[in-house]
Amino acid sequence: MIGQRVGIAGELLTGAEMAAAMGVAFGEPVRYQALDPALFRSFGFPGAEDLGNMFQFNVEFAAEFCGARDPARARALNPALQTFAQWLAANKARIPIA
Repeated sequence: MIGQRVGIAGELLTGAEMAAAMGVAFGEPVRYQALDPALFRSFGFPGAEDLGNMFQFNVEFAAEFCGARDPARARALNPALQTFAQWLAANKARIPIA
């Protein structure tokens, strides 16, 4: 693997799919609300601009963004790689919902 780049992703989920998984994990409805990346950049917290740029790249270049991350390849390299639902089950207590 020396010199190779490996995009790591356990799954490639949409915002709605993540919200549905969170709804199951928390036992209450969770709704995904898309935000314009420019609006996200305006929030002013540390890293908001970087995250907004990442979201914009994901929107404008979704095929390239997702294409660099092959869940099957990542899972072949690490069979213990968690799904989002598994990660939520293990970490939901750490996520503030109030």
